[in-house]
Amino acid sequence: MTERPARHDKAEAVVDAIVAAVGRDIVLALPLGLGKANRVANALYARACSDSSISLRICTALTLEVPRPGNDIERRFLAPVVRRIFDGYVDLDYARDRRAGKLPANVAVNEFFMLAGRWLGVEGAQRDYISANYTHAGGYILERGVNVVAQLVSPKGSGNEARLSLSCNPDLTLDMLEERRRGRARFLFVGETNDRLPFMGGRADLPATAFDHLLEAREGAFTLFAPPKQPVGPAEYATGFHVARLVRDGGTLQIGIGSVGDAVTHALLLRHRDNVAFREVVAALSPDIRRDLPEMGRFDAGLYGCSEMLVDGFLHLIRAGILKREVGGVVLHAGFFLGPRDFYAALRDMGEADRARISMVSVAYVNELFGDEAVKRAARIDARFVNNTMMATLLGAAVSDALEDGRVVSGVGGQYNFVAQAFALDGARSILTLGATREAAGKTVSSIVWNYGHATIPRHLRDMVVTEYGVADLRGRTDAETIAAMLTVADSRFQPELLRQARDAGKIARDHEIPAAFRDNTPERIERALKPVRDRGLLPIFPLGTDFTPVEQRLIPALQRLKAAAASPLALAGLMLRGFRARRSADADACVDRMGFTGAADVRTRLSALALRGALDATEP
Repeated sequence: MTERPARHDKAEAVVDAIVAAVGRDIVLALPLGLGKANRVANALYARACSDSSISLRICTALTLEVPRPGNDIERRFLAPVVRRIFDGYVDLDYARDRRAGKLPANVAVNEFFMLAGRWLGVEGAQRDYISANYTHAGGYILERGVNVVAQLVSPKGSGNEARLSLSCNPDLTLDMLEERRRGRARFLFVGETNDRLPFMGGRADLPATAFDHLLEAREGAFTLFAPPKQPVGPAEYATGFHVARLVRDGGTLQIGIGSVGDAVTHALLLRHRDNVAFREVVAALSPDIRRDLPEMGRFDAGLYGCSEMLVDGFLHLIRAGILKREVGGVVLHAGFFLGPRDFYAALRDMGEADRARISMVSVAYVNELFGDEAVKRAARIDARFVNNTMMATLLGAAVSDALEDGRVVSGVGGQYNFVAQAFALDGARSILTLGATREAAGKTVSSIVWNYGHATIPRHLRDMVVTEYGVADLRGRTDAETIAAMLTVADSRFQPELLRQARDAGKIARDHEIPAAFRDNTPERIERALKPVRDRGLLPIFPLGTDFTPVEQRLIPALQRLKAAAASPLALAGLMLRGFRARRSADADACVDRMGFTGAADVRTRLSALALRGALDATEP
């Protein structure tokens, strides 16, 4: 009997073994996001490209790609960042060719979740997308006849005592392995070791004998994909504070990745550490709010985390003594993780006892109530499931994954799962966040609309919707009450037209008026409300840390202003004029130098430098 696993030091040898075992019709499952066995995937793809008799179908989600600049300004800013953060990362070759429309005819890629907005213009990716709840995706992949699962794993020990951790992605793998154990699925289980990956114990910790083949590459571990943090602006901060005042001490928390998730985390930290300042911000943002709400105090009992994604914000909540309510010795159950470099380092550097309080489990465990339902219900008390959406209708439907023409922006993921849980659990609430406005074709438009041709969350599951302007509590409300509540969290520039549309449809009284307290829903009001605490340094642009240098952090808001002005020749000229008149400073000179504009001779580059100086002057702290 062949000893398991068979160990290899070359990816091509793994491919030889796969073809010998399953034949030339290969259905390869790769975990979502970080957990892909990139070298194995690339070697399989290269073999299929060179041998048309091989049929390769790749089933996965969230194919990660190194950021690529779209214009000269982006190139000047991003190129040094990409070199610093992603040097040594192994790109996925199938992603490059799929984006270029060059996948060979014998290769197909099916994803159930895509990097947000990155594949809108790629017809092949749009056609081959599978719409699925996260918890259903594993079953769909098995139905397609998966015969190889290849995963990045963290190694510990050697020989017969070796252990391999599924680390960042036990999410679907654990459930698929259980199906194999029960004889309902047959596939080769291939691991690719990477000792930069944190070793997570519990259910993610498997014996090496669970694997059929193991790639232990001589060239060493490749750099983990680590997306840099996005800046947190006033709108995101306001949204975060509104959400933080809904979280009940002793309850349960789910949050996602991105600037809103960071803002929620920072607001929770401030609520616990400086409750006076927290209440000051909430009062300024919501002058009509009651001061004695139970959700406004410090976290004495603490929270328990139950989240499909372990984001780095949870580590900050653990360190602050907020995430401390234990369920079976665990303060957080999660299905996968992805984050910045210091997040991975923090997990690696944790003591085993502390790391054991974070349990990586299957996505079915965190996203569903089925299986151990009584235990889950007892644990998930007063749950707040916080997720982001792109748009919402006045009647409370949410648009999170696709456009009305059918093109997919990202995917449903676990959002529907958590909305359903919020209605199934006593005391639980679904909280969907969105910016009240967005930029489209160079114009500011409302993210709250009367109607839209696609919905991710239907209006009969409406619950709480939060924008920078407040909270719309929609559960159990009539259509008229729902519309009235949604109007209070819409941007005031768009309220009159939205109200007119609701009146014309006969869904709200003709004499309905938006209360005076909500007719000043403007970015300027948000800026005024946050200014006192921002001036005290309590609202940094990167509250949870960043990979960007101080000069790059100073550049980011200026480049955002420059990008917005680029849509209007008049606005761009105004920035150039402001830059010409601006007082010279070492701060601005360092930013201009970082962008490679110093000493430029050609007119176009010199004008870009002037516009940048103007944007820096306009965003001066």
